[in-house]
Amino acid sequence: MLHPRMRLSLTLCGLITLATGCNKTRPDTTNFKTAINNYYSAHPSCVWQSPVKFPAQADADNDTQTKGFDALTDAGLLTRTPQEKKRFLIGSKQVNDYDVSDKGRTQWTSDQSQPGYGNFCYGHRDVTSIDNVAMSTNQNGANTATVTYHYDLTGVPDWAKSQETQTAFPNVQADLSTPKSATGTLVQTQDSWQVSAD
Repeated sequence: MLHPRMRLSLTLCGLITLATGCNKTRPDTTNFKTAINNYYSAHPSCVWQSPVKFPAQADADNDTQTKGFDALTDAGLLTRTPQEKKRFLIGSKQVNDYDVSDKGRTQWTSDQSQPGYGNFCYGHRDVTSIDNVAMSTNQNGANTATVTYHYDLTGVPDWAKSQETQTAFPNVQADLSTPKSATGTLVQTQDSWQVSAD
């Protein structure tokens, strides 16, 4: 037999749960997984840290400048045209002009804010497990969750898997090694959880 105070307490807890709805403040981890996957489906991994403008030109003798462009040319994503560039008073030097190929246009992600700029993207995160969650509240009073998770990269095209591409772009090689783990902060909105971009 429950003590009257205990019974009242349980009744109040039940009413509070009904009034606030299920799992509003203690969401299950599928909500976190969905939020992270949704964010990264719109923020894929790309070969360059920031968008690049094409056509582009590189000094043919400078391996640092040409390495990435040449790997993408060999993958069929760029075209390369050797040129001789005249230099004031000291003759000329060999340069390569690079542009996005027809095949490359199908893989090219344009930067909507800068005409002519873009990137070659090669997949996005897909959460395989939620490993740890720490709940808190931010300065605006919203519920936040610091989530540690494991993920794979999905939708990876063959050109990104090639040894030449991975040698030219170490970030691609690092991204494709598995398993990968990360930590992100999520903020609860009225009807869902969102990845905090800061």
